[in-house]
Amino acid sequence: MPKENLYLCMGSACHQMGVYEVLPKLQALMSEYNIDKKIELKGSFCLETCSSGIVMKFRDLHFINISPQNIEDKFLKEILPAIEENN
Repeated sequence: MPKENLYLCMGSACHQMGVYEVLPKLQALMSEYNIDKKIELKGSFCLETCSSGIVMKFRDLHFINISPQNIEDKFLKEILPAIEENN
């Protein structure tokens, strides 16, 4: 079964907001919660919601206002439940 994609915006606005600090934390969380076996994390150019902080996308869902400080909380409360619900 092919992996589904989880996109992390790597555009210039997200870069300025700390996406490169978010990335290793997100990779560790995906591994810790064992979703890296079914979900592929991919970088994306602008997801066109620059005013909403760092953004991630899974299917048609957008997760906004992500920061290095809140990535674990956002992952546990929003991203992980959405992935598990849809798989």
